[in-house]
Amino acid sequence: MNDFREEEVLGKAYDGRLMRRLLGYARPHSGIILVCVALLALLAGVDLARPYLLKVAIDNYLSPPGGAGGGGASLRSLWPLALLYLAILLVGMGLNYLQTVLLQRTGQEIIFRLRQEVFEHLQRASLSYFDRNPVGRLVTRVANDTESLNEMYTSVLVNLFRDLFIIMGVVAVMFRMNAKLALVSLAVMPLVAWISVVYSNRARAAWREVRVRLARINATLAENIAGMRLVQVFMREAEQAREFEAIDRSYLDASMRQLRVFAVFRPALDLLSSSTLALVIWYGGGRALSGSLTLGVLFAFTSYIQQLFRPILELAEKFNIMQQAMASSERIFQLLDTPAEVADPAVPQPLPRARGEVEFRDVWFAYQGQEWVLRGVSFKVQPGQTVAFVGHTGAGKTSILSLVPRFYDVRSGAVLVDGVDVRAVSQGELRRRMGLVAQDVFLFTGDVASNIRLNEPGIGDDAVVRAAVATKADSFIRRLPRGYAEPVAERGATLSSGQRQLLALARALAFDPAVLLLDEATANIDSETEALIQGALRELVRGRTTLVVAHRLSTIQHADQIIVLHKGRIREQGTHRELVARRGLYHKLWRLQFEDDAGALAPTPTPTPAPTPKTG
Repeated sequence: MNDFREEEVLGKAYDGRLMRRLLGYARPHSGIILVCVALLALLAGVDLARPYLLKVAIDNYLSPPGGAGGGGASLRSLWPLALLYLAILLVGMGLNYLQTVLLQRTGQEIIFRLRQEVFEHLQRASLSYFDRNPVGRLVTRVANDTESLNEMYTSVLVNLFRDLFIIMGVVAVMFRMNAKLALVSLAVMPLVAWISVVYSNRARAAWREVRVRLARINATLAENIAGMRLVQVFMREAEQAREFEAIDRSYLDASMRQLRVFAVFRPALDLLSSSTLALVIWYGGGRALSGSLTLGVLFAFTSYIQQLFRPILELAEKFNIMQQAMASSERIFQLLDTPAEVADPAVPQPLPRARGEVEFRDVWFAYQGQEWVLRGVSFKVQPGQTVAFVGHTGAGKTSILSLVPRFYDVRSGAVLVDGVDVRAVSQGELRRRMGLVAQDVFLFTGDVASNIRLNEPGIGDDAVVRAAVATKADSFIRRLPRGYAEPVAERGATLSSGQRQLLALARALAFDPAVLLLDEATANIDSETEALIQGALRELVRGRTTLVVAHRLSTIQHADQIIVLHKGRIREQGTHRELVARRGLYHKLWRLQFEDDAGALAPTPTPTPAPTPKTG
């Protein structure tokens, strides 16, 4: 079952194009990375030296006189060798600490830069991009996928050199000590290579399936938590639990398939490693008994074989990290390579002094294809005027407000602010003249003051208080336990809808916009709060061009102009009094809403009792 919550199956086990791009992020740190590689080479030398020192100790000091080792020296002479062995261990520990710190810090700096780049790209993305991509998927890009790349940089990319140094060093030392025994030790390597190739192919498919199932679990879990109120009010807990159980079961099955693949690979390599040791002990032990091989060499070979197989045994983990990194990098680069549908012009035209004039010239607009939301809309709003847009749901009211700050681009026609096409100016300069108050007010986690100033350094505490006082928000803020420093929960959950609206109005006033956009700013609130907000709005709209989308027609009676939309076209235009007198679509909407309000307030009539029939 595939839907928008599913992670798409992307990525190869290794993609050279993606790897070159990933290496580009590491290039500024190439000096530190080279130092880490050099440290890893020294660490590999330390690892190779330990078995060799033990071989020297066995052959030269611990073997009986006249034995295969030809040793028999005094045990006192072992002290220098033991101290050298201890020094090598201490040096190895220090080198390992230094390269780990350098490598992990470098990896974190690379991921810091990449994560910042992804976040900044998301901030510049057009709203249409967020319409098509669920929030959970984008959060995964910034958090999980970047962390997967961190593991690739630190665990695979650089540590791979250590594995190569160990493998090449072990092979060279074994051939230097005894070529025939080295050939015996490497006899199983073709079989090891074949098993590794088979494992990589099987593990790739199994790992991808697990990732897709896990992504669906995360998406379903997030969706159910967000909609918990709806689940509980309709008592759908059992049904949702069954749906989640099926998704969870599919993840379990995929995980078991991956586990079975790994359960075959690791024991198979263990078997080959043990078989190699058995061959070495059988062949080398026979030669040691005959006196043609020393016990020290035989012991060193057993240690080197273990060192040789250790990187191969870790292949499974490194392969999974590489597979995850390739898929994560492809998703991240897909995001970074997605161009903004609404982009600044190459040479932005400066806006003249802010007056607040807004004009639509034969605007045609659709969110998708030819599904037109606006059809040839034209109107002009003079500076300081208040213009309201009314109409049935889907008439295009909110779309008009979205086109003014250029959240979307028109398909045909033009939107002008102060006589300049909004597509000819930078989005930053355009939106600095705009203020938006929507029906669904968004508040950030923080405190009340920070939600009014939105981290704008030019808005001080005094300006925050003045804006709150002017918009009637100060009265409820002062009643909060910590006033303007009162913590705000996620999305303002601890505040009422009316309080959130008042904060949104204070925020808009604090930024002092030339054009104010109000989208159902008084919907879903009680009459008392609406009266308070209407008073705040009168202060807010004074001296500003205001475009209003209103559900309650009673709130826009005093607008300078009312535009009635129907199926994306302007059907009527005028003042409230003119439109009512015209007895057209606006009059119909007004009458229906007035009758609905009156019916809701009218008392229920008491039925007249039926007359009692006479008898006799």
